Amino acid sequence: MRRISIQGGKFSGLESQSGASKELDVVIVNAAETSRVYYEGDYNSKSKQLPTCWSADTEISAPEVPEDQRQSRRCMDCTQNVRGSGSGGGKACTYRRRLAVVEPHALDTVYQLQVPAASIFSRGQGSRQMSLREYATFLEGHGTPSLAVITRIRFDEGSPVPKLFFYPQRSLEEDELEKVRFMVDHDDTLEAIAFSVDQRTSKGSPFAEVEGFNINSLG
Repeated sequence: MRRISIQGGKFSGLESQSGASKELDVVIVNAAETSRVYYEGDYNSKSKQLPTCWSADTEISAPEVPEDQRQSRRCMDCTQNVRGSGSGGGKACTYRRRLAVVEPHALDTVYQLQVPAASIFSRGQGSRQMSLREYATFLEGHGTPSLAVITRIRFDEGSPVPKLFFYPQRSLEEDELEKVRFMVDHDDTLEAIAFSVDQRTSKGSPFAEVEGFNINSLG
């Protein structure tokens, strides 16, 4: 599985890159549902440790979570889902969302991009600096899925934690769109959005629908 890293406030891991960059142009081919993960103690991304407790749907703990690790059966009742339970006053149990993305010049090469909580739900700074949720709402309001446009992703350089902004660059040409449609349910795409602990994949993602779109209609 090809993965894009966002460590150090830069994107890295793409085959086309000669070095890390602060912004990235991709097509979002598909997306998993938002998930939750809780790590007991300080999490180290390099240690590849497994989460203590997790939820693939943000509602209930996954049935695969061992009983001695389960923090709560319902996420809404969990003490790790309370502000102040984590470092810096945040929640110890964090949200994540996996995206399957391709670069405009290599539409058949899928990468996984894991979007952290601050990039999903935070408030953006106008139409060119949107959180993932704001961006999805924005595209839906214009009657288009994300796979019909090239999306620019860049870092919020003023944030103390990794935080990404999203905004559209241009519509895909018809020949490009045909290639992307083929990749929506490709094995590489499904692997990229699979929840890694229990390997479930999401169905019915709002990012996976294909309709007409014209980038010039954006406000």
